[in-house]
This record gives sequence, structure tokens and C-alpha cells, in this order.
Amino acid sequence: MLGDRGYHVRPVPSGKLALKAAASEPPDLVLLDISMPDMDGFEVCRQMKEDPRLREVPVIFISALTETEGKLKAFHRGGVDYITKPFQIEEVEARVETHLALRRSQAELARYNHYLEQLVEEKVREISESQLATIFAMVKLAESRDDETGTHIWRVREYCLSLANAMRDDPSFRDRLGDSFVRDLYNAAPLHDIGKVGISDLILLKPDRLTPEEYEIIKTHTTIGARTLEEVRDRYPRNSFIAMGAEIALSHHEHYDGTGYPRGLKGEEIPLAAQIMAVADVYDALRSPRRYKPAFDNAESVRIMTEGDGRTSPKHFGPRILPIFKRVASEFDAVYTKLSG
Repeated sequence: MLGDRGYHVRPVPSGKLALKAAASEPPDLVLLDISMPDMDGFEVCRQMKEDPRLREVPVIFISALTETEGKLKAFHRGGVDYITKPFQIEEVEARVETHLALRRSQAELARYNHYLEQLVEEKVREISESQLATIFAMVKLAESRDDETGTHIWRVREYCLSLANAMRDDPSFRDRLGDSFVRDLYNAAPLHDIGKVGISDLILLKPDRLTPEEYEIIKTHTTIGARTLEEVRDRYPRNSFIAMGAEIALSHHEHYDGTGYPRGLKGEEIPLAAQIMAVADVYDALRSPRRYKPAFDNAESVRIMTEGDGRTSPKHFGPRILPIFKRVASEFDAVYTKLSG
């Protein structure tokens, strides 16, 4: 009857064949009997609703069962309508057309929502990339004062990404290192030394070893940077990477054994992002030539960090992080080689 009225109809003689046919070419709507051999209509509908490809296909039950309990069960299984036999074809066509129109409207709404989501995501990405570009320009300007190549900030973000991804394979870190954490860490890593803008060139660029008083001033770059980023965070509280940047700026010189600065945090009191940054920052400092020291190669840098040299101790780093760093040290070496000039 529906075929005579211009609908494209695919009848099948059993529930199993219905599921197979629907999976191969999902229909716009299903008319489903209840009393069928092998598999009744309730089970067919249930299986359809468990299949992501068929979940949104409307199902109209059409059956001679008139009990309220059966009708309720049909709706509980996911049916959108129920027609009782014997039926009038005009009623069936009216209900079919109603649900097809609703289905078309829902599909159009879904397409429109998807378009809006893409548009919003694109605009947010444009804004975010613009903000990041501005922030990183400021960071690079600050970094260039004591890093002639200005590539330290790009290296440490790659070290952090490599180490964080390796840590995700460890059950003790997996739940703490979600995609958003790693993304924020990658974006926030270059902010770690932004507080150096508040340090005098006479101290920051001093060719000789710093006096104890000058070293105390250098140490304030952590609180200067954190305070600056916290002010930005207060204005934009939903910006998670700025919030992480403030944590890193403040705590990336803390040591796991409590001997670091500025607060003398110990163990897991130190934010995880700052612990990761501490490994990246010390590695890069060892690899890079300074006015007061030569550059060390990868093997020597790893040895100093894992065995100590009087200034750097393995106790400065998280005991579960350091072995993972050793496993990915070759990746750090590759990053340094690629971005060192």
C-alpha cells in the first residue's frame, strides 16, 4: 500500500533479516510487527537502538496486540508510535509522513548544530591562536635577554610533551594526564620563566657567579611570573592553560626533597605540571652553554640528573618521573639537536 503511494519500501520476512538489511542500508523509518518467528519485534527494536548506525531511526510498531502492557513495552524498547491492526491505510500513511517529517527536521537540525559547532570551534581556535601568538611573542622577548637563540622556550615545551605522553603509559599517572592536561602543559610550558622580565639586566646578564643577595633576587622571577599570570587568570578564569602557566611559573624550581624555592614544597605538594617542567628545564640548562659552564652532551646530562653532581640531585625530581625521563632521554636529545640553533 505504501509502495503504491510513492514510498520506497523494503519488506523482509523476519527480524534477523530486518536487522541485516537495516545495517547494510539504514532506512528512514521502520514499520515493525511484534509477533514474528525466531525474534519478536521487541527484540528487533532493542537491537536496533544498541546499534549506533540505527539508533536514531524511528520505529513504528504495527500489531494486532491491543493490551496496554504490550504497547508500553514497545515504547520502552524505543518505538515512537504504535498502530493497532486492523488499520486504515490513511492513518498509517499519516503517521508515517509525520514521523518522516520529524526525522527530516531532526536531521536538518543536527546538520545545522554541527555547522554551528564547527563555526564556533573555528572562531575560538582563531582567538586562542591569536592570544597564544601574543603571549609567546612576549615570552620570547623576555627569553632572548639571556638566551641568544631564543629557542629554549620551544625546546622545553617539546620535552614536556614527550615526557607527559610517556607518563600516560604509567598507571600511576594515567588518570591525571588527560588530553586537556597535556594540551595545556604544551601551551603553558613557555611561560615558565616569564617572570624574568622583572629582573635587572645587571643581575640576569652578569657574567660572573651571582652573590647570595643577587641569587635571592633571581629567585623572585618565580613569584613575579606567577603573580602576573594569576592576574590574567583572575580576568579569564576559564582559561585553563593560563592557570597551569601560573602553577609552572611559581613551582618549577621546587625540589621533590623540599630543598627548592620559592616555597620549599615537598613531594606531591608540587603541582604535577611543575614537576614535569622541572625535568625539562634542568635538562635544557645542562645541554646549553652558559657564561659560567660548558654545554654537556645528552649522556652526561642524563647522568648528572640521575646520579647528581653536587648541584643537581636525583632527589630533586619525582621518583616515579625520573625513570620515565631516562626512557625518553633520546627523544629529548633529538629535540635539542633539532631546535638548538
